[in-house]
Parts: sequence; C-alpha cells; structure tokens
Amino acid sequence: MTEHEHEHEVGREHEVEHDSTDRADGAGHVSTGTTIDAGDGAAAIPELVIISGMSGAGRSTAAKCLEDLGWFVVDNLPPALIPTMVELGARSQGNVARIAVVVDVRGRRFFDNLRDSLADLEAKHVTRRIVFLESSDDALVRRFESVRRPHPLQGDGRIVDGIAAERDLLRELRGDADLVIDTSSLNVHELRAKMDAQFAGDEEPELRATVMSFGFKYGLPVDADLVVDCRFLPNPHWVPELRPFTGLNAEVSDYVFDQPGAKEFLNQYTELLQLIAAGYRREGKRYVTIAVGCTGGKHRSVAMSEKLAARLATEGIETVLVHRDMGRE
Repeated sequence: MTEHEHEHEVGREHEVEHDSTDRADGAGHVSTGTTIDAGDGAAAIPELVIISGMSGAGRSTAAKCLEDLGWFVVDNLPPALIPTMVELGARSQGNVARIAVVVDVRGRRFFDNLRDSLADLEAKHVTRRIVFLESSDDALVRRFESVRRPHPLQGDGRIVDGIAAERDLLRELRGDADLVIDTSSLNVHELRAKMDAQFAGDEEPELRATVMSFGFKYGLPVDADLVVDCRFLPNPHWVPELRPFTGLNAEVSDYVFDQPGAKEFLNQYTELLQLIAAGYRREGKRYVTIAVGCTGGKHRSVAMSEKLAARLATEGIETVLVHRDMGRE
C-alpha cells in the first residue's frame, strides 16, 4: 500500500495496541457443510478465516473488506477462544455463517495459544483458512515512519528490530498460510480488490491461481508458492527488432516458443501443475501463486505466463494474470 493510504491503517492498529497489550484481532472462515457438536447435536459450522501477518501490512483493511462482504468479524478475540467462537457460530442456526478472526503478536501470551487452537479445530475436523499479509521491510519502515509511531515489538530498539522480531514470531504461521498477499506495492483499494476476488460470491472454485511474471533483477515475489525460471531460453532483449516489445506481442511470443525446449517445458510444467493442483485440493488449499521469471520480466516470463494462464483456465482453474515488472525497464 502507499504511505499515505497506510497512515490510517497503521494508526488504527497502533491505537488498539496501546489500549491493550494482551490483545489479538480476529477473522474466521470454515468450509460450509462441516458439522460440530454444538451441545444439542451436530450443527453446520460457519466458514472460518484467520487473518494474520506483519503489523502495518493491511490486516485491518483485509478484515474490513470481509466485514463489508457480510462476514462476522471478531476483533480483540484471544486465539484460545477461536474454537469457542466456532461452536457459538454453529449454535446460531445459520445467523453467523461466516466468521473472520484477525490474529497478531501484540499479545504474545494469547498468540502462543494459537497453535493449540488450530490443533483443537483440526481434531474437531473444522476446516480453517489462514490469510497472511506480507510486506517488505522497506515498505513497513516507511509506513511506520509516516505515522511517527513505534513498531509494537521494537521496544528500545529501532523499527527494523521490531519488524525482524515479528517476522521471527510469525514464520511458522506464514508457512501454514493458505493465501499470502504481498502488500508492498499495493494501495488500500488494490488490497480490497484482491480480497474481493478471493472471498466475494456464494460459490468459490476448487482452486484459484495467480500467475505472475517477474524479473529476477527486481527480486523474487515474496508471496510466490511456486517459482518458474525461464532464463534457460534465449533472451529477445538481444534481438534488436524485438527489444522494444514485450511478451504480449505476437512477434516476441512466437520467438520465445520457437526456441528448443519452450513448448516442451510449457506442456510438461502444465502436467506437473495438474498433479500439484490435485494435491492442493486434497489438502484444502484454495489459492496458489505461480511466479514465472526471466531477467527483466519483460519478454520471456510474460510470454510464458500468458500461455500458462491460458492452459490453467482450460483445466478449470480460475486464474488471475499479473505482469509485475513489465514496463519497469
């Protein structure tokens, strides 16, 4: 998100931080049709989504978006009470069909209970999804400095010290996340659009994919689940008549896929993704980000991403195509 648009975001999070040192925010989402013992027999439990991530990365915006979509958003709920909240939702006779819980590290004692809560939910066969909001150190530092407030974990140190401490505490949770959203270059509206794309509507597809072209020289996308390297193909940049164009142009795309191994790579990687997608579905993972890279993110990665996204769409996977670095050169 931009610094200006994050001023309210970071400020709101800090207002709550200084009101209570042992708090955890919340949002939840559970697969419809699951049942749980609600005291008076088996009852359908609500959908559950747990929102977490770095302070200043947009947790409040993500939670507000779900609230606007009709979710019951719980704020300041200790993680130890998440299973209880799910059971109460199951007793609501459908009045609380979707719950969102925001969890952070501001209350460390509460956060330590999160693992136990997740294990409890798993033991009760409750499906939960974790959304993790990520952002680069540089972006987070700018956001905290713009509101002139300390990071909740920096203590007597610097903002970067607090960020490092938080990353360490959240590392395991990030690894368990079903959806990681990098907000480093997103504004508030773009983050809301991403949340809308994932959670709006009554029926969700089995698997949603984001195919993102990028340039290695600009860094790996931090929210990538899978990374593809197209630098084994000749670079159109060194062909003078192709250099000004991008992988969206037919001349560049034809050049890329006329190279030895290009079509074979596309075909075999598509088959591999079908195998991976089947495993993701079995594990209940709904979202995957596939990063396709070349040197500058302009020619080879763009052409390969276009073809790969089209192939995934024909396989019934709802696909969003993003060209992160095209136009930066």
